[in-house]
Amino acid sequence: MASRETLLKILDLARWAPSGDNTQPWRFEIAGDDHLVVHGNDTRDWCLYDFNGHASHMAHGALLETLRIAATGEGLVASWALRPGSPDTAPVFDVRLEARPGLAPDPLLPFIESRVVQRRAMRTTPLTPAQRAALAAAPGPGYTAQFFESSAERKAVAGFLWRSAYVRLICPEAYPVHKEIIEWHTRFSKDRIPEQAVGVDAATARLMEWVMASWGRVKFFNTYLGGTIAPRVQLDYIPARACAAHVLIRADVPAEGVEAHVRGGVALQRVWLTAAAVGLHLQPQMTPLIFRWYARKGKSFSALPEIGRGALALAEEFERLGGFGPEQGLTFFCRVGVSDPPRSRSLRKGLDELMLPPR
Repeated sequence: MASRETLLKILDLARWAPSGDNTQPWRFEIAGDDHLVVHGNDTRDWCLYDFNGHASHMAHGALLETLRIAATGEGLVASWALRPGSPDTAPVFDVRLEARPGLAPDPLLPFIESRVVQRRAMRTTPLTPAQRAALAAAPGPGYTAQFFESSAERKAVAGFLWRSAYVRLICPEAYPVHKEIIEWHTRFSKDRIPEQAVGVDAATARLMEWVMASWGRVKFFNTYLGGTIAPRVQLDYIPARACAAHVLIRADVPAEGVEAHVRGGVALQRVWLTAAAVGLHLQPQMTPLIFRWYARKGKSFSALPEIGRGALALAEEFERLGGFGPEQGLTFFCRVGVSDPPRSRSLRKGLDELMLPPR
């Protein structure tokens, strides 16, 4: 039905989907002229932020939605299904393609490659009613968007993120992840976050690179030299104040299981692409949600008791901030605003690196 060249073109666009710290937890297989297979994996074994693999499952959802949108550019309807019996740690998704004569390309198609992360300050220009309405509608049925837009609300979120960042930076179990994900002295990276996209100035970057060479240095700086202050100011507090709004996507039903989190990733990607479509940049702010997942499931993620207590306190603060209870399901948290395009960004592995050999 579809040529191999067409299928490769679709996958070449789909690979631009976002994933946590640019981990790209997927590989592709062409199983037939109307059948693609996405072989997922997760990073829970080494990444603190991949609670029960759910962050990776959401990345799989973003990938599948991107693939669906890309297929419309070729006049194809793509539908996916989680393969029964595939393990949570390595879910397999079968994607079926069907030709649909006269099918119009999805309006979000042009933004697949231009969608980026903006970690630096954005303008505080308020959202227009059209932008707000588009973002609210983007995740689709089953989700509700909550906006934190006023100066007071953005200040409150900034304080919350300031405290969340402290827990993140003093957690010894997070250190190996932070050390692994940055590619220093680069503007672009195909499988990590390039230094220039991190969001700190050059002097802070050089200090971070030196300090992060060992946990002993990190601990010393944090304990005696206020080592968390500069990164929290530049990466959390200032950006949280300098934006149009923070947007929280709430699930009507708390997500349980792989497929529910995959569908959360579909919603996430639709919000992100819609932001790009209405002239906005976006930065995910998922760490507080992940800490809350741990806290509300009663699952420890650090040998230090104070880290667990801090995560629980953050969960309670987030619930007060948003006016919801412990049972509320949260899918995506981000900030949006108008800015110049970032000069630095994460790229992706080439399609040749992501394709599995024919069976």
